Amino acid sequence: MGSGQAMLLVLLSLAALCRSAMHQESTIQCGSESGPSPEWMVQHTLTPGDLRDLRVELVKTNIEAEDYSVLMNISWILRADASIRLLKATKICMTGKSHVHSYSCVRCNYTEAFQSQTRPSGGKWTFSYVGFPVELSTLYFIGAHNIPNANMNEDGPSLSVNFTSPGCLDHVMKYKKKCIEAGSLWDPNITACKKDEKMVEVNFTISSLGDRYMVLIQHNTVMGFSNVVENKLTRTSVVILVTGESEGAVVQVTPYFRTCGNDCIRRKGIVILCPQTGGPLPLDNNRAALGGWLPLFLVLLVATWVLAVGIYLTWRQERIKMMSFPTTTTLLPLIKVLVVYPSEICFHHTVCYFTDFLQNHCRSEVILEKWQKKKIAEMGPVQWLTTQKQAADRVIFLLSNDDNSICDATCGHREGSPSDNSQDLFPLAFNLFCSDLSSQNHLHKYMVVYFSGADTKNNYEALHVCPKYHLMKDSNAFRVELLRVISHVSMGKQSQACHSSYSPL
Repeated sequence: MGSGQAMLLVLLSLAALCRSAMHQESTIQCGSESGPSPEWMVQHTLTPGDLRDLRVELVKTNIEAEDYSVLMNISWILRADASIRLLKATKICMTGKSHVHSYSCVRCNYTEAFQSQTRPSGGKWTFSYVGFPVELSTLYFIGAHNIPNANMNEDGPSLSVNFTSPGCLDHVMKYKKKCIEAGSLWDPNITACKKDEKMVEVNFTISSLGDRYMVLIQHNTVMGFSNVVENKLTRTSVVILVTGESEGAVVQVTPYFRTCGNDCIRRKGIVILCPQTGGPLPLDNNRAALGGWLPLFLVLLVATWVLAVGIYLTWRQERIKMMSFPTTTTLLPLIKVLVVYPSEICFHHTVCYFTDFLQNHCRSEVILEKWQKKKIAEMGPVQWLTTQKQAADRVIFLLSNDDNSICDATCGHREGSPSDNSQDLFPLAFNLFCSDLSSQNHLHKYMVVYFSGADTKNNYEALHVCPKYHLMKDSNAFRVELLRVISHVSMGKQSQACHSSYSPL
């Protein structure tokens, strides 16, 4: 090969290297920069333009096994104009506003100078940075500008977006440690079906985070509820008595985990009709099935005959007793109890628990303004309170000084809360019944029940004359006092009105 040919090959190789260097695409190298950029202190004849687009989304990163972090993925597009040749870096700053404010900036330097307004492939210049940890339900302000900056006393081009991070039910945020401890990864798989007009069966899967749950069925108002305590990691079933049409109602399961207390994530389901079970056997199998059921049928027939004879003998004995003692009472009547409570009290965590205790443990017919909003609207609050006071055997002022910050999300100013579209009847009831509190003839009708602390407001000092009961400690004394109102009916059967044992609410 001659020297001329060798020189030509060398020149071609150098040209290829130059072309490859010219087409090498620029990347970014990002690092923290909290203060102003050095370029801001220098006078520039020309500066690059602003960004064309700026976007923010969430990404999940796996730091360690079962340890996740949620970060911002910030992406931007450069504007395709001639000023891109002057561009050296892009600076991004984030400001977060919640109970704790945060501020942070990052500078992303471009590794190669831009020789063209678009990529060699023809697309726009697009880059992204993953960083800035994200907190729950926080408003973030993200701003970005190109470097070199605009000169002093000049309006620098920049682009900004607002971004609000979601809560624990978001498909990315649910992996945060705080959300996992609140039950974000717990799948209760709630199924609920209407067994009949008064009963709904609810099934759900227990979590390893806790063993106490409250199941609530509601449709505009609360139709029924039940408390569940189960420590086995399995599916559990509970039958709830409801008032009204339950098909299509919402079922809410409220957990009380050790890690989040009263602020755990609620789960919901819908009540459907229970599937029909059983059906006619195939014609070919009828004979075999009849042979298998015949012994059981004979046993049931004998048992039914024995039961019928026993019922007849019992009925005859009771009939003889009734003829001998026609005035004997076999069951105490229900006690009508009017419960009044201030608006700041947690309805589902305090009033519902107390109502459940009265109905299931003390044969009481409870009167609540929450359940009679239509009658109150028709009669007016004063006439309604006067009528209920006359009809009630007992009037109970229910007090609680629990911290409202830990109140259930269903309390407060939301649909279904005691203060929702209604006035607070507690001060009205207190003023209306105040004249009775000074009379010994009527004082026996009033009681004060509290759950934690007996502190009453200065405006209700008259309640000090009423007997007070801490329900967690004085349950036996409370039951005895409650039954005195019907002692004239049956002195010998008061023990039937309340159960002998009581589990704390």
